Amino acid sequence: MEGNTMPLYIKDCTLIAMATGKRAQNLRELREYLRTISTNSIYYHFWGGLLRPRFDDPEYHNDFAIWSAHSIYNKPLAERLAVVDPVAFSSMEALRTEILGLIEESLDETEYPVWAKRDDQFEFIQHQIVVFDTGRWVDRPEQLTEILPELSRGSIFFHFIDARRRNENGLDDFQNWLGHFGPPFQGMCQAISSIDPYFSNLHKIRDALITAVQTHQSQGAIE
Repeated sequence: MEGNTMPLYIKDCTLIAMATGKRAQNLRELREYLRTISTNSIYYHFWGGLLRPRFDDPEYHNDFAIWSAHSIYNKPLAERLAVVDPVAFSSMEALRTEILGLIEESLDETEYPVWAKRDDQFEFIQHQIVVFDTGRWVDRPEQLTEILPELSRGSIFFHFIDARRRNENGLDDFQNWLGHFGPPFQGMCQAISSIDPYFSNLHKIRDALITAVQTHQSQGAIE
């Protein structure tokens, strides 16, 4: 298959945030909106923070946990939400069910729900992904060592994060492409698959990808 393998065309992307008009001022309202909000919005509130500047406590990796901690001062719930890894769920619907379950538990434990200030409500956001063609591509695995250090955060997001919901097998674009080059690159694919896509940031993910490729290059995967 090596001779017929298509190049890996490098894309860049950004997420355009769009208001849904739905705002929650307390945990009960959050629960009610969360029951019917689009999975597009749930995706944004878990993954969108990777692409936008974030000045909140880095302890919390999704918007639901951040709001719980800083707007309604529910630290126990924030801590439970903070450890929810969206990668562990087969779909956004399964992730929705998990979040709702945690909120229900918290409501059972709370006699008087705290109300957020009017200007600090949880605003449900949906998004549109906009993809750009960088005009760059690689057609041999050894070229990854040259291009990876130059990839933007948007390119890392598109090929390593968003690819998982685009590709039928749930893998990132790097693993899917390297898989066409056969057994010599299985170790490299395994190293890439071990990179944490969620409890990290895009700069660290890029560094981990570089390490995975360089390590297996030095071990002879790339000649």
